[in-house]
Amino acid sequence: MTKLFMFEKPIGMRDTLPELYQLKRQVKQAISSEVSQWGYEPIETPTLEFHETVGTASAILDQQLFKLLDQQGNTLVLRPDMTAPIARIAASTLNKEDRPLRLTYDAPVFRAQQREGGRPAEFEQVGVELIGDQSSSADAEVISLMMASLERSGVETYQIAIGHIGFVNALLKEVLGNETRANHFRRYLYEKNYVGFRKEVDQLPLSSIDKKRLHDLLRLKGGPEVVNKARELVESKEGKASLDQLEQLVSVLETYELADNMMIDLNLVMHMSYYTGTVFEAYSEGLGYPVGSGGRYDQLLDQFDHHEPATGFGLRLDRLTEALGKEKETTTKEICLIFSHDRRKEAMLKTKELRGEGKSVVMQELTGVDNVDAYSAQFQDVIYYIGTNGNGGTSK
Repeated sequence: MTKLFMFEKPIGMRDTLPELYQLKRQVKQAISSEVSQWGYEPIETPTLEFHETVGTASAILDQQLFKLLDQQGNTLVLRPDMTAPIARIAASTLNKEDRPLRLTYDAPVFRAQQREGGRPAEFEQVGVELIGDQSSSADAEVISLMMASLERSGVETYQIAIGHIGFVNALLKEVLGNETRANHFRRYLYEKNYVGFRKEVDQLPLSSIDKKRLHDLLRLKGGPEVVNKARELVESKEGKASLDQLEQLVSVLETYELADNMMIDLNLVMHMSYYTGTVFEAYSEGLGYPVGSGGRYDQLLDQFDHHEPATGFGLRLDRLTEALGKEKETTTKEICLIFSHDRRKEAMLKTKELRGEGKSVVMQELTGVDNVDAYSAQFQDVIYYIGTNGNGGTSK
């Protein structure tokens, strides 16, 4: 082992220490409990997938895929997301199952980073996929479930931004005329680089009316009234149909009484290119980036020769724990039983009894600790079995 890399990790990889691990586990259990109550069934997929199938369908840039070869020479990838693998299963193994499918997952995904920059190359996602239902009710269900999951995990202050990629695509195509230009400006929107968007719009050889339409796109944020303002900007049937769908969704969401945590954002563009309709992001107070996102992807299953509508969301566990970290107290361990060598048997019996009651107990021989007071301070209760006579004593 070279000294240079003895304590280093690959770019973007992280260690998870006990306190953070405990918090992540609490969050996962809370979300899993919530989605289970909504009727979603857990599913697992392989960590490795074929590059030609899931790797291509995932819409993650090729340079962000971790690739390796199997013994037959096939190119494999570490799964870069969970939606594409689940789409593969829905189109094959679960092809004959009754629709709609309600599936949930909890798994790490992998995306290579060229530089550290605070971006993890491995992170856990917890999410759901609702497959086989094209209604606005399905979109409303996954959005409301994401809200319920955030609340169940302990996030008290959050907001969901909801848009429609069909509207953005239609408007950009109308004004810019070709897909290459549209892709360029979608990138600005995805990066939320609105200053760059405005500057480049001003340099385009467009009429003042069309430039104003693009500038006004950036102002389409707020309540349901934003949809009416958007109708004044778009002319195509596709664009108007997208706004009709969004209005239907808002109407359904209002029955869930979720308006206080919701806003319309009609310049919202997602990283994944497979989204076709409603898209949304979840933000927690104090974080400058989303803790989760999702949307409708009605064409993704076509890549597995199976046409079917679908929608879903994914929550980032690393970002959720960051949002919760300031509010969570340091985890205190439950019980430590400190014993001397000659009372080992008594200590073992007592430990077995306490563990049988469902309690967490650490057994620690006295000679293995340098500073007993400092060590025992991390536990709620400490029981001593020291000396040759008498019963165990409890402190704290």
